[in-house]
Amino acid sequence: MAKHNEIGTIGEGIAREFLESKGYFIKDKNYRRKYGEIDIVALDSKRVWCFIEVKSVSHEMGERGVPYETYRPEENVHPQKVKRLLRVIEEYLVSHEIDGEWQFDVLAVHLDTEKRTAKVRHLRDIILGS
Repeated sequence: MAKHNEIGTIGEGIAREFLESKGYFIKDKNYRRKYGEIDIVALDSKRVWCFIEVKSVSHEMGERGVPYETYRPEENVHPQKVKRLLRVIEEYLVSHEIDGEWQFDVLAVHLDTEKRTAKVRHLRDIILGS
């Protein structure tokens, strides 16, 4: 497995643990369709459906010369990706006959593999352009 894929897998596991510790109920993970994938689908404590994109970065990886401490992995959720994610979310809502409230969240996971620690930043209810 490539290093960035391994970091992504670790980050998604940490994200699920983080969400569960905050009272979220994980309904699906890695929900794939031909035009995209939702990393985590969960219900929060208020019964709002949360479609969550996980972005992970490790201390070793950095990004394009940006120091690890200032790099914001959530900035990699680009407009084209948002458009694809919105299609996946709409398909999920229809196929699961969900008509309740929903939102799109991003979880940014900073991994320090040397110290074996992680910092998680949860950005809630991000507005998606159509």
